[in-house]
Amino acid sequence: MGGSVTDQGQARDWRAAVLLVAGLTVARLVALFATPLELYPDEAQYWLWSRTLDFGYYSKPPMIAWTIWATTALGGDAEAWVRLGAPLFQAGAALVVFAIARRLYDGRIALAATALYTLAPAIQLSAAVIATDAPLLFFLGLTILAYVALLRATQRRLLLAAAVGAALGLAFLSKYAAVYGLIGIALHLVLSPETRRAWSPTRAGVAILAFAAVMAPNVAWNAAHGFATVQHTAANAAWGGRQLFNVPELGEFLLTQFGVFGPIPFAVLIVGVVLAVRRRRLAPADLLLLCFTLPPLLIVTAQAFVSRANANWSGAAYLPGAIVVAAWLVRWRARGWLIAALALQAAVAALFLAFTISPAFAERMGAANSFKRAKGWAQTTELALARAEAEAAGPAGLSAIAVNSRFLYYAMRYYGRDWFEDPSAPPLRAWLLADTPQNQAETSAPLTVSQGRRVLAVALEGNWRAEMEGDFRRAYGAEIAGVRLDAKRRRRIEMFVGEGFAPRPRDPLTGRPRSP
Repeated sequence: MGGSVTDQGQARDWRAAVLLVAGLTVARLVALFATPLELYPDEAQYWLWSRTLDFGYYSKPPMIAWTIWATTALGGDAEAWVRLGAPLFQAGAALVVFAIARRLYDGRIALAATALYTLAPAIQLSAAVIATDAPLLFFLGLTILAYVALLRATQRRLLLAAAVGAALGLAFLSKYAAVYGLIGIALHLVLSPETRRAWSPTRAGVAILAFAAVMAPNVAWNAAHGFATVQHTAANAAWGGRQLFNVPELGEFLLTQFGVFGPIPFAVLIVGVVLAVRRRRLAPADLLLLCFTLPPLLIVTAQAFVSRANANWSGAAYLPGAIVVAAWLVRWRARGWLIAALALQAAVAALFLAFTISPAFAERMGAANSFKRAKGWAQTTELALARAEAEAAGPAGLSAIAVNSRFLYYAMRYYGRDWFEDPSAPPLRAWLLADTPQNQAETSAPLTVSQGRRVLAVALEGNWRAEMEGDFRRAYGAEIAGVRLDAKRRRRIEMFVGEGFAPRPRDPLTGRPRSP
């Protein structure tokens, strides 16, 4: 009878989790297809990658491009279809959270963990924009699930070992921050003798082979392209060219973690770790999850102190962290704090969805600045292309359109996609401020002398316009145009026609064009 009651309770918790995740996913999909917000330029860049499938790209592994290719093949290139993979990956990640927590604890904790995870502020954003974090968290969750299953399995351990390696490989193909999953496994093996006994040399070998098989095409792509993605990832750390040991950056990063993980869950995580250190005792399940949660938080915190760190760089900690926080709150019988955390995060989630559907409401609430980078790109593109069309129709024509910002380049490639698909249209090119390319737009589509006969130059916000003009033998026809983003903000582009592109030498110290 007792076993039957337990099974019924587990089934009830599972149904509740599925209903929660399904309901929130439906709400996210409604917002996704209803929002007037445009693609952020990074999203437009990923869309452009998806037009040519490959095993790697300049700044990211290939999963993001593969995902966009699949969703746009179903519904077309509209913004909602470009972003569709994000809420679907996060729905899958939330269900994986339940599966991990139920294996490690019970259904009640699993339901609480699912709710904490899927309502976390960072997950709201991750489910609304197409970026690398959503697939990373999904496949990292599958890695942890397979790892936990192997430790408790009595049969099919070789298959589970292969699943660990394959899932970790897919996480790496999503974002190289999956290295935190590898660190978590290694750390847990060091700290847990019982875990080491579960991993025979044969099982370890199978996991490594599965991981290598999944990663091999991406490694080959990187090798053929000078390890471009790896170099870009390392450059993001920015250990050179900035003030090292930056206390304000450290403080800002730690404060943002209360915002991205949720103020109560992050505070509980800190308190729980402090108590564990003082007591020098951890439940086995807690130890396992902390091995995956603490490394990204500690390493990125150190990175913030040494140089800088974005709030989402510790994102690999969110999924296992939500589970251990839920376990502690239930174990401590802190029902009030759990309810408060869920209520606060549900309110934030509802507000975020309302802002997404109605940016005007966000503007009235004083949150317009948070959405400015997802506004006005279509109109900005229209302004530039209207001028380009007029210039191209003249007797001299146009040999190219040159922009000085990767944001503007990718926004125009997406919102001007029909225009640029015309073989007779002048190509879109990137003007280089420095003597070498600094991003993929400049690497793949630099403005060259052969294309510089007569160019429409477009400077976003007027930045570097004088330097752009100096790279042409003749510059004329200056025009300033603007797009309203909200009541307080406008986006400005400055355009001119340049003839005879002849880039001046760049200063070896500053990288900028030398003065005439």
